[in-house]
Amino acid sequence: MLRVVVVVAVIVVFVYGLVDVIRTDPRETKGISKPAWIVVQIVLPVIGAILWFLIGRPRGTSPARAAYSHPIAPDDDPEFLRNLELRRRQQAEADRIKKLKDELDAKEQKLDDGKGTPGTQASESGEASGSGDAQGTDEVK
Repeated sequence: MLRVVVVVAVIVVFVYGLVDVIRTDPRETKGISKPAWIVVQIVLPVIGAILWFLIGRPRGTSPARAAYSHPIAPDDDPEFLRNLELRRRQQAEADRIKKLKDELDAKEQKLDDGKGTPGTQASESGEASGSGDAQGTDEVK
C-alpha cells in the first residue's frame, strides 16, 4: 500500500511540475531556459520538479494562466452589451418615428377625405352664408 502511495505521489509531483513549467512564460523562468527546465523535469522527475519549485519558478505569482484578450461569452463583454443597448434604442427610436409618420399620414388622409376639393368647400360654405351670386360666378369660371 505504501509503495502505491509513493508511486502516485511521484507521478503527481512530476506531472504538476511539468505542466507548471510548460504553462510558465519563457521570459519569467529563472536559472536556465524553459526548454532546459523541461528536459530536467523529464530526466529527473522528482528532483527536477523540486528544483523547479525552489529555483526556476517565478516568485510571487501563481502558475501562468491563459490570458484572454476578449471575454468568453458575449454577455460578459461590456462593449457588446453597449452596442446591443445602442441598437435597441435606435430600433425603438426608428419604430417611434415610423409610428408618428403613419399617424401623420393617417391624419392627412382623413383631412383630405373630409375636405373634398377646395372648390366644393367654397360652394358649400357659400350656400351656407347665403351668397348665391358669388357661388354662381365661381362655378362658371
